[in-house]
Amino acid sequence: MDRAQKEKLVEELGQIFESSGVVVVAHYEGLTVAEMQDLRAQMREVGGSVRVAKNRLAKIALQGKPCESIGALLTGMTVLAYSEDPVAAAKVVDGYAKKNEKLVILGGAMGETALDQAGVKAVAAMPSREELIASIVSCIGAPASNIAGAIGAPASNIAGILSTLEEREAA
Repeated sequence: MDRAQKEKLVEELGQIFESSGVVVVAHYEGLTVAEMQDLRAQMREVGGSVRVAKNRLAKIALQGKPCESIGALLTGMTVLAYSEDPVAAAKVVDGYAKKNEKLVILGGAMGETALDQAGVKAVAAMPSREELIASIVSCIGAPASNIAGAIGAPASNIAGILSTLEEREAA
């Protein structure tokens, strides 16, 4: 890799570190190509990506970025998993690490906040952005359906009472 390619890679990594909601660093030593492709596919499904880069170049790209604190984690065979959704990458990596012991989570960063292994697992346990939106929509929609039910209920109650009265008179 010549100098121009390295500079381009450092710039790309810098963009990733700035724009990502979460970056997870993990060791991937022993993962097969098929396992790595599976991890990449799972990450693509949630809108994230997986990147393997030279640690030295990643450390250069981290300089002056909000998540600069993860530079200490970049030793050995590391892989970077990232997504704009602050939860998605952590969920996928944590789930994959549970199934495959060769992937070892080292830590990560969520904005300026450094995360250790426990921090990444805690972020992974949080609901995703889509799940939060769905729960908010259901909370907003529930009172409206209750109001509609309450408005419609008296009419059905009156109709029930009238039919009962009719049956009594007929008898």
